[in-house]
Amino acid sequence: MAVTVKPPTRGHDMSLDGPDRLAPGTRVEVRTRFDGHWARGFAVATVTDDGYRVTRESDGRELPTEFSHQDVRPRKERKRGTWWY
Repeated sequence: MAVTVKPPTRGHDMSLDGPDRLAPGTRVEVRTRFDGHWARGFAVATVTDDGYRVTRESDGRELPTEFSHQDVRPRKERKRGTWWY
């Protein structure tokens, strides 16, 4: 029997409607499917009914998968001048 494990919801939970929806071009972090950590360096390409299509900021390429609303959050800016942050 196969067991599906969903990573814990940490941080920002997006709803499907209203102001929480991210616009194309918004810089975001995505939850990795490998270990559930957040990765930066992405931007929203397209908003779909089920989530988001994203592009890598490094080369502008769209990833070949769709991310659910719970797996995409606005990018958190780091504080400048603090090496530990």
